[in-house]
Amino acid sequence: MVRVAIIGAGIAGIACSIRLALKGFEVDVYEAQRTPGGKIASFTQDSFRFDRGPSLFTMPELVEELFALAHQDPRAYLSYKRLPVACRYFYEDKTILTAYTDAKQFGQEVSGKLGIAAEVVEHYLARSGRLFELTRKTFLERSLHQWPTYASSDARQLLMRIFQLPLMSSLNQVNTAQLKHPKLVQLFNRFATYQGANPYTAAGMLQMIPHLEHNIGTFFPQGGTYSIIQQLFKLSKQLGVRYHFSTLVEEILVSQGSTQGIRIGTEKIPTDVVVSNMDVVATYQRLLPCAQLPRQFMQQGRSSSALIFYWGMDAVLQELSLHNIFFSTSYQQEFEAIFRHQRIADDPTVYVHVSAKENATDAPVGQENWFVMINVPADQGQRWDELVVQARTNVLGKLTRMLATAIEPLIVSESIWDPRCIAADTLAHQGAIYGADTSSQLAVFRRHPNFSWQFKGLYFCGGTVHPGGGIPLCLFSAKIVAELIEQAYFGPNR
Repeated sequence: MVRVAIIGAGIAGIACSIRLALKGFEVDVYEAQRTPGGKIASFTQDSFRFDRGPSLFTMPELVEELFALAHQDPRAYLSYKRLPVACRYFYEDKTILTAYTDAKQFGQEVSGKLGIAAEVVEHYLARSGRLFELTRKTFLERSLHQWPTYASSDARQLLMRIFQLPLMSSLNQVNTAQLKHPKLVQLFNRFATYQGANPYTAAGMLQMIPHLEHNIGTFFPQGGTYSIIQQLFKLSKQLGVRYHFSTLVEEILVSQGSTQGIRIGTEKIPTDVVVSNMDVVATYQRLLPCAQLPRQFMQQGRSSSALIFYWGMDAVLQELSLHNIFFSTSYQQEFEAIFRHQRIADDPTVYVHVSAKENATDAPVGQENWFVMINVPADQGQRWDELVVQARTNVLGKLTRMLATAIEPLIVSESIWDPRCIAADTLAHQGAIYGADTSSQLAVFRRHPNFSWQFKGLYFCGGTVHPGGGIPLCLFSAKIVAELIEQAYFGPNR
């Protein structure tokens, strides 16, 4: 039996373990933390429960597929519902847009609030859907670093329609041309942050992202985002996957161009395959001391990071939805601060997630749990203690002003996660959530591949390699890796 060691029990590592176990591989997962999940974690503080990391759930069919492959009923494990509202958007001039997940209803909302024809939104989302479906097979479900991908029928169809793709335009240029109104442009520019990118330089191809949220739908899993991890973990264990928590892998053992296993302390564990679900830069720096560093990947800038305040609030604010965005007055200056000047904007866009809106037990009666996040640069030695204090003051001032409610007196519990903590807790290089900076036209091709060119038997999955970050793309990366390993050991026509 072929032995596989997966380093990291993030969602991609768990999903990969499920797929490999179903294909007959012997799988062990090694995780430095005490619990599975990686950036998707959960904690309770002063009777308030928080999802530490990702709070948005889209494409639930990718999770359901894992249960279906195991001939299990997904609904016996995971319960979720489609939300009528994706997000509520707040602007400084007191405009509030409710982004309904029904395209026609969203179009009517925009028409009534901004005076833009409803068809503008409907046509934009239709283009987003077409772009996603046209590129999905080639860009998301297969390795971009192997020639067979480009010989597929899907790739040939894509090539025939290549001139329909916004390859030479930034996302902001695409949105400005199609959406006209600056508030609407800002709203859809925001989707670049789902890849930790700058919408003013990131590829127009990111126009496909709103399709996930508005056409396929926005969902809420009962028990919060961490329940997804809990149920996938349960399934993987039922399939025979073995987990080793509080276990730090210190080296990937290689010899003569092949993977030999892993080292934990002084113990060497032989394996045929190693899959790293760690940050890819950290993998090279920490675990492959003798490897030739791939400069084109190691020297790229970092994606944005996050500064998150977890606030237990002694109030229930009816103005808020599950997901809420409070926009800055100058979006372009905000991204210039992050990516050019490596600092936090004085007027940041603020994301507020309140899971208690859907899961009442996440906060005591009459109170709410606020996950308050702003985009910030990766850690390059900034004076974070000072920056966090100033950012907190700016965020409180902004929310107080835009909600017409004094926010600070309502905070009865607080915890903070900054880029230094993200780096320490998840081994993300410089605390960058999405790995390399993807703010370029060819970013999709610049991501590290899902396999090693140097060592046979070494693979990579997760948010810092192809195809990118976020729950859906991490699940795609797990699928790509599992298929690559199966082809390597059993052939393409198994």
